[in-house]
Amino acid sequence: MAQSRRRQLASRPGAAKAKHSRAAHAVDYKALAQFRYRLRIFLAFSEKAAARHGLTPQQHQALLGIKGFVDSGPAAVSDVARFLLVRHHSAVELVNRMEKRGLIRRASDPDDRRRVHLKLTAKGEQKLQAISRMNVEELRRAASPAMIRLLKSSNGAVGR
Repeated sequence: MAQSRRRQLASRPGAAKAKHSRAAHAVDYKALAQFRYRLRIFLAFSEKAAARHGLTPQQHQALLGIKGFVDSGPAAVSDVARFLLVRHHSAVELVNRMEKRGLIRRASDPDDRRRVHLKLTAKGEQKLQAISRMNVEELRRAASPAMIRLLKSSNGAVGR
């Protein structure tokens, strides 16, 4: 009975198209797993690089966000919170610790005294540049065929 039902469904107009559509949205799980694994390896590498330069991973990420995440104008504490995916008060505490360590400095916004701009100090710039160079080199070294295959094979189909 089940076989005859399958034959009926398969003979319906559009059945082949539906099967093809499912295949077009197939996910390469092996490539995705490899990508996630490589990503974790890179994150561990980046955390160790930050530690070698006397920073926590969060401090390194904050420096990176202050330097490169904001579209226009100087960064603010709210930008750090958004970049790190943390609450505003957590970002304030992190910024306080980083300022005490001489990694960043605060400057009042001349147009809005409620807003505070964040800038990297020379020390913060030096640490960020050293870690970033190491990270870029590691990314070049670690770019695997699995990562490239995943990006090509998914073609934006993941999550559809």
